[in-house]
Amino acid sequence: MSLRASSVLALTMGLAATTGVPRHAPATRFAPPHYTVRGPLREPRIFGDGVISTSADEFGGSFTPDGKTIYFSRSAPHSYVYAIFESRWLDGRWATPVIVPFSGQYTDSDPILSPDGNTMYWSSDRPVKGKVKHDYDIWMVRRQPNGTWGVPERLPEPINSEGSEFCASAARNGTIYFSSTRDAPPGAIRAYRSRKIGGTWSAPENLSTAMGGKPDDPYLDLDIMVDPDERFVLIGSLGRPDGFGHFDVYVSWNHDGVWSPLKHLPAPFNTPARDYSPHLSPDGKYVFFSSERGFSAATVTSRFTSYRDLITRLRSTVNGSGNIYQIDAAVLDSLGK
Repeated sequence: MSLRASSVLALTMGLAATTGVPRHAPATRFAPPHYTVRGPLREPRIFGDGVISTSADEFGGSFTPDGKTIYFSRSAPHSYVYAIFESRWLDGRWATPVIVPFSGQYTDSDPILSPDGNTMYWSSDRPVKGKVKHDYDIWMVRRQPNGTWGVPERLPEPINSEGSEFCASAARNGTIYFSSTRDAPPGAIRAYRSRKIGGTWSAPENLSTAMGGKPDDPYLDLDIMVDPDERFVLIGSLGRPDGFGHFDVYVSWNHDGVWSPLKHLPAPFNTPARDYSPHLSPDGKYVFFSSERGFSAATVTSRFTSYRDLITRLRSTVNGSGNIYQIDAAVLDSLGK
């Protein structure tokens, strides 16, 4: 979940199937996904500059398995207006994003596709059975045989609770990873996972604790993205003593069922600005994450001498609102496990 920090603090206080090639089929040369970058990408690069990442506030970035469609969030800064957008690769470029049919009225954020691309999960404050919600729940929608999305469904308990539930991602085996305010000190958020056993969701396991946390930690483990094979998780967290001052991205490795303590990712992942909402590309080669690095977080070394200069900076992509960045996932491996 990538609500702005003020929104999260205020609230916490008071998923097209992958195309298989038959074994008897002749060898076919496939084009790489449209997010593929030539050569190594060791430094973060803005994704879809001017179309996906703009002067507005964008975060997330979940792709269909073929890499031809991206889903992400866009918001009105400093407000509760959040919507889910879709952009398709058409005629050699990313098309102008459009709001998905089931979003645009409520606070909808953090769309994440299941590994097979047939289910989308996101967080929303939309009404439940006609009753207005004053917290957030995890919702899902299934892709229909004709390729369109079906009717949104609220995930049942014990995934959702009386508290708020935020960012949710799914492993290949169906296990759901998500964040929640349940069983956390006021203002804190914990990471959880729940397995589906015999059609029933298991009692959520507190991953924040499993990764070395304590019950009374004040941290906000808000964004959680699991590797499809559960080799590791990426978490966007706020308040940890080794952070750079805002939300930062952390990693925990799964060693035969035991999670390593969360490790703070150094630069170029994290900066003094907000760095959050990590995602993996379907092929596992890239990490996409969001950041507010840019003009608002930079030190101004000289005065602006004209109104036009200042406005140009304020209206630029890197004006301090969220943007989506891309970097080689191999960088994670270089940091050690």
